[in-house]
Amino acid sequence: MPKVCLVSLGCAKNLIDSEQMLSVLDKAGYEITDEPMEADYAVVNTCAFIESAQAEAIENILRLASYKEGGRLKKLIVAGCLAQRYKDELLRELPEVDALLGTASPSSVVQAIEQGGSYFGDISSPLEENERVVSTGPSWAYIKVAEGCSHNCAYCVIPSLRGRYRSRPMEKIVEEARSLAEAGVKELIVVAQDPTLYGVDLYKKKTLAELLRWLCRIEGIKWIRLHYLYPDAVDDELIDVIASEEKVLKYLDIPIQHINNGILKRMRRRGTGDQIRELIKKLRERIPGVVLRTSLITGLPGEGEEEFEELCDFLRQARLERAGVFPFSPEEGTDAAKMDHPDGETAQRRAELVNELQAEIMEEFNESRVGTVTEVLCEGFDEEAGFYLGRSFAESPDVDGYILFSGENVKTGEFYRVILRGQLEGDLVGEVIKEEQK
Repeated sequence: MPKVCLVSLGCAKNLIDSEQMLSVLDKAGYEITDEPMEADYAVVNTCAFIESAQAEAIENILRLASYKEGGRLKKLIVAGCLAQRYKDELLRELPEVDALLGTASPSSVVQAIEQGGSYFGDISSPLEENERVVSTGPSWAYIKVAEGCSHNCAYCVIPSLRGRYRSRPMEKIVEEARSLAEAGVKELIVVAQDPTLYGVDLYKKKTLAELLRWLCRIEGIKWIRLHYLYPDAVDDELIDVIASEEKVLKYLDIPIQHINNGILKRMRRRGTGDQIRELIKKLRERIPGVVLRTSLITGLPGEGEEEFEELCDFLRQARLERAGVFPFSPEEGTDAAKMDHPDGETAQRRAELVNELQAEIMEEFNESRVGTVTEVLCEGFDEEAGFYLGRSFAESPDVDGYILFSGENVKTGEFYRVILRGQLEGDLVGEVIKEEQK
């Protein structure tokens, strides 16, 4: 049986495409391996959102290409956003690559392996409903509710790589969620480029709140986590569902990018800084204990010291518990790349300053949780640390770290009530409370 090694880079949405490829490969009789030295074929599903992601993709392509000389590897396929964005350059400059798959063509992976060539479908065509081999968990999984983006933010290449916004039919999402629950998934993480606009194309109105109500009815699903909610589209109906539905975690990932009105306008972000402040105030009032995560960019066009200090002042006041901070990357083909902006060193320095500020906020948040009891989903045991690894409602996979805890007869994929005793290198530490061990 021929073996395939698939490397998935980038975001959760890209990972779902990789999982669809795994399903296609499995049905075609290929064996999946994590060891490139053992593989007959390799697939790299790439990200090309910013320069650092492109560099990571090229590094992985070249690493796998080396096995064509020193291993049994016969063919190397490059898929995803880098292939979509730089098709001609890849074909011209990397002769080691045997086939390309665009973002709309994950189901063509077998043809790419067996026949070579390039496969690029219409990136704005209706979404295919493909089966997946879930690679996360075992008790959690992402679920994609839409693809593409129609916002056209000045700094972003996503619309040119993923096409216009297209929602999946609600019944298909619910059907997939039921299948995941039957397979043992207990936490669903809802993703799209902007889930808050779910349904506007299919149903002519925002229907994320309705979708969440249906997902909450699925037996076996205990947690539903929301990622990438654009601030301007978070309305009262959605807030009511988040506040009232027990299964919807009080954890919201809301990418704001900045707070200064002038920068938001130049970046073609919808809404204003004052509207963002008002939304955060409303969320804190109507969803007690909510944990907020955001994405921020430093060094955007128009950001001088005054604008940067406004961002820092906002973070000191808002006390957002989680943040991903990125220096501005002037991406080829975007309007922002043509605008005057701080140099790369300034953008990087500002990102580091924001990270330092956020580290203080996160330590304060963690300290406020010491002595409390929280429900934790166990994800395994770390031999080196000597603790079980788990996540509560306040930790999303891959971005927020773990809760380290001890206990007896603990099983991966199960929930435990853990009392938090302190911190260890930024992670909370606790132990399963006694009655949970009986």
